[in-house]
Amino acid sequence: MEDKELSLTRKLVDTRSLLDSFWTGIASLCMFCTIIPLFAVLFFVGYSGVRRIDFPLFTQLSPPPGYSEGGVAHAIVGTLLTVGIGSLIAIPIGILAAIYLAEFSGDNKIAYWVRFAASVLSGVPSILIGVFVYGLLIATKVIGFSSIAGGTALSVLMLPTITKTTDEALKIVPQDLRWAALGIGAYSYQAVLGVVLPAAAPTIVTGITLAIARAAGETAPLLFTALYSNFWASTPPEGLFEPIATLSVLIYNFSVVPFAPQKQLAWSASLILVFLVLITSVASRLVARQKTH
Repeated sequence: MEDKELSLTRKLVDTRSLLDSFWTGIASLCMFCTIIPLFAVLFFVGYSGVRRIDFPLFTQLSPPPGYSEGGVAHAIVGTLLTVGIGSLIAIPIGILAAIYLAEFSGDNKIAYWVRFAASVLSGVPSILIGVFVYGLLIATKVIGFSSIAGGTALSVLMLPTITKTTDEALKIVPQDLRWAALGIGAYSYQAVLGVVLPAAAPTIVTGITLAIARAAGETAPLLFTALYSNFWASTPPEGLFEPIATLSVLIYNFSVVPFAPQKQLAWSASLILVFLVLITSVASRLVARQKTH
């Protein structure tokens, strides 16, 4: 009997090992199927865009049709400006909303509907967000096509990502940390600000980075709100209320023209946009790592 039981146990162990190896192989295959297209796109963009990487690209305006001299400096500034405005609006609202949902709501009906609204909003096509902000701010003549309107549209896109990731990040913080803070006499808001938020900071920063990366690559909302300009914007605050160029819209405009210099600028602008997202991701990781040590 003991030999039979031992043999059966070995068979079960061998079967589990085979299943583990099989599913590990499937998971690895899926991982490579995801990574290969990513690196292929990055390689193609880098190969096509690096040909035009030079000093004038970062200091000059885009050239007229058919001319080879020029750059995308105004579009870089416009992208940083619109994404910065969107971040200033979305990050505080998203984090505060998530703090209420995770720490103070008690999972009431308001929390349920806020989470439901965030989930629905995250699936709304970005072009509809652009149309919404256009109707809210521009069609009503509150403001015109501008970086303010573009940043507002991007903030609506960023808000559900920041809220959901921050909400989930706060939920995974161990309850013992909250009890320990309350046990030494801290108020609830002190426990959240001094203990819970720092513990969840790496995940929160990751969510913010994802939101910024998505916003930086959006074109449709900016076509309806920031429009486009081939010139430098005026100095703030006047420049915040004027049409402004962004990298994503420049890529969209120049990729469909029949002139080779503009097409090359579109490839180089794509490479710059990828690097901006990469720099944002690396910087956020470093900040989050410093907060955890």
